[in-house]
Amino acid sequence: MEKVKKVKLYDTTLRDGTQAEEISFSSMDKLMIAEKLDELGIHYIEGGWPGSNPKDMEFFALSKRLNLKQAKIAAFGSTRRAGIKAQDDPNIKMLLKADVPVVTIFGKSWDLHVTDALRCSLDENLKMIYDSVYYVKDRVSEVIYDAEHFFDGYKRNPEYAMRTIWAAEEAGADCIVLCDTNGGCLPFEIQEIVARVRQEISAPLGIHAHNDSETAVANSIMAVLCGAEHVQGTINGFGERCGNANLCSIIPNLQLKMGIECVSPQQLNDLTRISRFVYEVANLKPWPHQPYVGKSAFAHKGGVHVSAVMRNPETYEHIRPELVGNRQRVLVSDLSGRSNIVYKAQEFGLDLDSKDPVVQNVLEDLKVLEHQGYQFEGAEASFEILIKKAMKRFKPYFSLKGFRVIVDKRSREDEPVSEAMVRVSVPPDRMEHQFMAAEGNGPVNALDRALRKALEEFYPSLSTVQLTDYKVRILDEAAGTAAKVRVIIESTDGKRRWGTVGVHENVIEASWQALVDSIEYKLMKDEEENGQE
Repeated sequence: MEKVKKVKLYDTTLRDGTQAEEISFSSMDKLMIAEKLDELGIHYIEGGWPGSNPKDMEFFALSKRLNLKQAKIAAFGSTRRAGIKAQDDPNIKMLLKADVPVVTIFGKSWDLHVTDALRCSLDENLKMIYDSVYYVKDRVSEVIYDAEHFFDGYKRNPEYAMRTIWAAEEAGADCIVLCDTNGGCLPFEIQEIVARVRQEISAPLGIHAHNDSETAVANSIMAVLCGAEHVQGTINGFGERCGNANLCSIIPNLQLKMGIECVSPQQLNDLTRISRFVYEVANLKPWPHQPYVGKSAFAHKGGVHVSAVMRNPETYEHIRPELVGNRQRVLVSDLSGRSNIVYKAQEFGLDLDSKDPVVQNVLEDLKVLEHQGYQFEGAEASFEILIKKAMKRFKPYFSLKGFRVIVDKRSREDEPVSEAMVRVSVPPDRMEHQFMAAEGNGPVNALDRALRKALEEFYPSLSTVQLTDYKVRILDEAAGTAAKVRVIIESTDGKRRWGTVGVHENVIEASWQALVDSIEYKLMKDEEENGQE
């Protein structure tokens, strides 16, 4: 079989992706994502199912304003219903009303669905497929036929499954897409069935895989190896149940591993950025361990790994992360060696040699702190402060003379009121003390407000700092309410984001440690930017 040289990418994030739990896009969200998909080099963008909801029809109307450079907008819908003509079917009418260049029609390939779900004869289903594709093809430039449940149908009744796609091909479908709708197939099954179908169908073949067996990407790759030249999927694998085939993995696999062209090298370099953009619009936290584009995809923690990667990244990286817009990261933990410490110091702009005694001191401190419950993988600002203290290159910006936090709830119905009072000296050795109080929607929020209120007279730039995330982790569940807790705080000043950590049996003290690191990190960076270090 001749190897496929190019693959067309069909993105269904805006339709199939929105069927996932916790995901809902507005029409404007869809427009923004469509623009990014076009930048990525996607060939087809499935905008939704016209007639299923007003939001999808609004998207199709608004999509006319998009200045897409490559992608074509596709509308998705089913074949005509049993017993009526295609021109009279409301679903077919709405597909055409969307007024887009590509229409994707899905039909039943599995005889079980025809008899039990549609409740019509097998012959009537064939007519529904033919009539719908033929009627729509006469009115739009391109029709893609999605053979729903094709692989399950083929395994149960291969002759009938083939008759369904023959009907679509005869009616003029531009591409026949074989769907593993339940996501239950394994790669060897996909290989066998697609290879057989390729011998029987002259129209271009496509693949639409779901991830219920954790093989959607592998199944898509296997289909391409067997002749499929059209691949459907979603950004980040969003989709119903366990999701769809993840285009963020499929694209680099095709491009970098198999030499099959689908996007340009410049577009591939945008992959990580666009993956995270879609997460942001979906209001979901990116999965750090996602292949290729995840924050941890090229992160190294073990000392042996780091030492090797510093000499030659190829030792522990299957591709250069820059090819997909990602970057190499080195983590620090009790598994770290000297190489980790040196790498992180260089990342912070610090000149530190592996033979410097500071490196061993930091390594020993790190192991003790992690044993106590500290974790620096999400709190690199605290780790930078730790290194600079060891190098005697850190100065405190204030000292605490005391704080008090009060939570007052006067009755069951009343909302609790939190108030914090902070007493600090600036600079740390000043005899006069700043005393400030502030209310907040919780004790940590009140403490943060009071501390910054006390410091902003001396450090006005602190007014730009905001806490963007606050996480509390119990470190010893068996200890109950007396357990030690780890608090990780994420902060931003609008230009950068940083994380800090605190650990203590008292959650307020742990929060205070993380707050102090957050503020001192901000002040330290301001000084560095102003050349005052």
